[in-house]
Amino acid sequence: MNPPPTRQVIELPISGMTCAACSTRLEKNLNRLEGVSASVNLATEKARVEFDPALADPATIAEQVRKTGFSVPAQTLDLAISGMTCAACSTRLERVLNQMPGVEARVNLATEKARLRYTPGLASADDLVAAVARAGFAASPITEASRAEEKARKAAEYRNELRVFLIAALFTLPLLAQMVPMLGGAHHVEWMPPWLQWLLATPVQFWAGHRFYTGAWNSLRGGGANMDVLVALGTSAAYFFSVAVILLGLDSHVYFEASAAVVTLVRLGKLLEARAKSRTSAAIEQLLGLQPRTAWVEREMRAAKPWRWKPLCSRSATWFGCGPANGYRWTGGCWTAPPAWTRACSPAKACRWPRR
Repeated sequence: MNPPPTRQVIELPISGMTCAACSTRLEKNLNRLEGVSASVNLATEKARVEFDPALADPATIAEQVRKTGFSVPAQTLDLAISGMTCAACSTRLERVLNQMPGVEARVNLATEKARLRYTPGLASADDLVAAVARAGFAASPITEASRAEEKARKAAEYRNELRVFLIAALFTLPLLAQMVPMLGGAHHVEWMPPWLQWLLATPVQFWAGHRFYTGAWNSLRGGGANMDVLVALGTSAAYFFSVAVILLGLDSHVYFEASAAVVTLVRLGKLLEARAKSRTSAAIEQLLGLQPRTAWVEREMRAAKPWRWKPLCSRSATWFGCGPANGYRWTGGCWTAPPAWTRACSPAKACRWPRR
């Protein structure tokens, strides 16, 4: 039976229940809350709680569980984050996530991942992904299958960054060629018509620089500012001022080469960053590949043959725990036990070895 539209349902994992009396007591205490109807399942260690948001909230329900003597264990979620461009992005996203009730978040810009600990009932995986989207980024839970997808995504991102940079550099180099005479002390020399400079700078500004406008909009919509805002403002000022000079016939220089050069150089930085991230992911994958999947344990189960012991009169017996470090003395060709036995060796086996 579905709850009324004004009521909500949450399912909480419960730890600490040991018998039917525990689940009965917890269920009774939860049902004492106004507007709450709860049922506790001992076998699955979960509580299904239906409540009226106007009278109760998940935090009050979780607190009632703790007062009863049980706990709602926190869960961990790893998210792959895309859309972060600088440290300001990761800092802002971490602040947004940590403001959610029952959530502790750590965001890593280098690996583009976020690790979150959250209390079920107060937050859910869908809530966390939605919060990341509201902050202007994209998130997806990390699974074994998604690791290979992430590796392929980073490789594709590097190839795309390389392609965009090469095309942007091809359009920018003719503009920068006008600045070569300035190295010899000449003033601003424009041997290229302004309309041709406009034609070369436009694809760099709006095609190669599209990501900066998108990132700036997402950042401003999320209530912050990052490097994309700086790049978009600076290059747009130079570009649109130069457009105004051409359209209005003003007696001034144009600065298309400045806007194009900034966009191209920043794209070069993004290219190097994408390569570093790709190599980091590959190194992490190789490190995870060293983790053993299985472990074999060999045991001897020959109980029918009794153990026989003989004295071990050898100085190499120190690895059995016998030796000066544990108070033993080498006298008479054998190790002599100390006056007080320690846990390191036992009286019967201290200076002896097993033999069949």
